[in-house]
Amino acid sequence: EELLAGIWAEVLGVERVGVLDGFFELGGHSLLATRVVSRVRAVFGVEVPLAALFDASTVRGFAVVVDGGRGSGVPAVSVVGRDRVLPLSFAQQRLWFLDRLNPGSAEYVMPLSIGWDGPVDVERLRVALSGVVARHEVLRTRLVVGDDGVAVQVIDPPRAVELPVVDVSAGGDAQAVLVGEAARPFDLAEGPLLRAVLVRLSARRHVLSLVLHHVVADEWSARILRRDLMALYDGVTLPPLPVQYADFAVWQREALPAEVLEGQLGYWREQLAGLPVLELPVDRPRPPVRSTEGA
Repeated sequence: EELLAGIWAEVLGVERVGVLDGFFELGGHSLLATRVVSRVRAVFGVEVPLAALFDASTVRGFAVVVDGGRGSGVPAVSVVGRDRVLPLSFAQQRLWFLDRLNPGSAEYVMPLSIGWDGPVDVERLRVALSGVVARHEVLRTRLVVGDDGVAVQVIDPPRAVELPVVDVSAGGDAQAVLVGEAARPFDLAEGPLLRAVLVRLSARRHVLSLVLHHVVADEWSARILRRDLMALYDGVTLPPLPVQYADFAVWQREALPAEVLEGQLGYWREQLAGLPVLELPVDRPRPPVRSTEGA
């Protein structure tokens, strides 16, 4: 319980957590819950489902779940050889399918803008950005369809990242540059799936525009990217990562082999067989061409 309380305090950014305190009452949410599960895996060597934290949301209740997971037989994520076929994770597979369904779409393009006050050493920033891409394999990964029609991960060797500078200090439209970068789609097979532009607003004000495809990043990992980028720009030496995203994808596939998934799907097919289709009224008709506008 003491270790778990420390993990919760670290993740939630609070000074102290009591054993009867509720994770979500303290400001937790699903993204932070994922971090708790990751830290539990690293500290206790136990794999617990994310839903367990929603069901047992106090330190004391979750400790029972963690204790029950000991000796469950689910191995920790470990490094696999890069000379083998590297499958997509389930999340990557979903996004790859959606990209094939609607090619050329920018719906899953993730823009990340970092404001920069003060002068910028452009070459130093470019080297730091290249260092981040070298450190995280997923940022230099492409999703390529093999001869069997199945998409796999292909990890490219580290290389220098291009960092063009767009100067709008004389009256250009910085917002138009940022929006334009976010609107450009990616080719998941060709890559790279990260691009960068430095927008110069004045001699002492810049915006670093990083644009990634959601298949290689999410909100949590974007924060890690920013943290590592700033550390490398400041000259900090970062230790090598113990595992990479491809290792996780292999672990996930091996933890849930096809026969297990088929059994679970079979259960729900049986439960939902013959279920009537419920036609719900909507307040507005669907347009002839699907729009990405939200309201």
